[in-house]
Amino acid sequence: MTSINKNRRRFITRSAKISAATLATGSLLGSNLLNAKAAEKPNIIFILADDLGYADLSVYGQRAFKTPVLDKLAEDGLRFTQHYANSAVCSATRFGLITGRYQYRLQGGLEEPLSSSANNIGLPPEHPTLPSLLKKQNYKTALFGKWHLGSLPNFGPLKSGYDLFFGNYGGALDYFTHKTNVGPDAKEGLFEGEVPVEKVGYYTDLIAERAVDYINQHDKKNPFFLSLHFTAPHWPWEGPEDEAVAQQIKSLFHYEGGSLETYGKMVVALDTAIGRVLKALDKQKLSKNTIVVFSSDNGGERFSDTWPFTGQKTELLEGGIRVPGIIRWPAAIKGGQISDQVAISMDWVPTLLAAAGGAPDPTYPSDGENLLPVLLGSTEEQPRTLFWRYKGNSQRAIRSGDWKYLKIANNEFLFNLKEDVRERANYAETHADILAQLKTRWDEWNSSMLPITEESSTHVVDGKSQADRHGVISTKK
Repeated sequence: MTSINKNRRRFITRSAKISAATLATGSLLGSNLLNAKAAEKPNIIFILADDLGYADLSVYGQRAFKTPVLDKLAEDGLRFTQHYANSAVCSATRFGLITGRYQYRLQGGLEEPLSSSANNIGLPPEHPTLPSLLKKQNYKTALFGKWHLGSLPNFGPLKSGYDLFFGNYGGALDYFTHKTNVGPDAKEGLFEGEVPVEKVGYYTDLIAERAVDYINQHDKKNPFFLSLHFTAPHWPWEGPEDEAVAQQIKSLFHYEGGSLETYGKMVVALDTAIGRVLKALDKQKLSKNTIVVFSSDNGGERFSDTWPFTGQKTELLEGGIRVPGIIRWPAAIKGGQISDQVAISMDWVPTLLAAAGGAPDPTYPSDGENLLPVLLGSTEEQPRTLFWRYKGNSQRAIRSGDWKYLKIANNEFLFNLKEDVRERANYAETHADILAQLKTRWDEWNSSMLPITEESSTHVVDGKSQADRHGVISTKK
């Protein structure tokens, strides 16, 4: 037996033991640890940026501008170096983030973009979500910002576990006009609950202002879960001083505009807005026992920095799926940590539920892992195996340990990410046995997900809800 096969066998055995132990005792372990470290259930704020590249924060390597607030958040908490998005595009990742499951288990999570005209495609209201499960732990819940998981009247935040919503239902809107496009026929993009509203101001600031008000009005009788899903730095390319630009752009996609300087201003504005939210926590003396998580929905686009990785949004290269990941919780997590733990968006459901004393719905078992024991320092980093696919099967990827199999446009690659994060050295021929093993595992995983067909991406097939049809698909890993 070769040393590679021996190491692989050890890895698989160790992975199975750790995964089994985590699934069986993770929530209980987390609960016991928290009883000793935090007397009350923590508040939770989940901050999600849109299309932010891995190196778009100074703490991750950005040199053109500074992000002092998020740098300090990382300094006071734990920063992941190997944190992944569930997809290389935003809507699909959001399905994984809110359900804790691979998005390919739901019709709405199969492809991107999520059609605004197909109002029967979205997150089924009956499907358990992070906010709905936290409500069972007596949490108050709110989402301010981007939804992008299905349109009214069939889908929406208030139907999927949130008590309050202020923001946009679709994928993007203008930062100043708050329209979903440009021109006289552009629709209003801002909603208060399920009612369109008009507001004046830069959208990034409006989201932060609502969050500050929410924190200031918190009655402290119940813990809260607050989702802040900013659209920044997603197009259109408009900084906080660019209101005149909003009157001139020809398309919301803003193909003809933008610059590195404008992009930097958008990220700095995001950082500043988050700072106002964190100051509100300090003012209300809530910081110590509030979990704050920051991440992005996918890799960067156009003007972003994904160094040292190659690729960007829409690509399963590391630059398209590896994103910042920061967590701060002074009551329980030691600050100043940098973790090489491999993590993914859907891990946050079981992890945050464990912190709140809950667990995923057993009818909809999580594909993510409860990483709370790792974050609290009670267990070693866990080896992971993660899967992706995009645009049918034209792009596919699996990461298992340090090895990554990648297929793009019928070209196949095998990378060792520990040695080569740039994904340049292709071991597909020299380690053909590992390539074959990973391809087999990907095929096995893919067979347990919904197939991407013309029918499944346009409407509900048999009249049943998506959760009824697909909620109990096997979650074998």
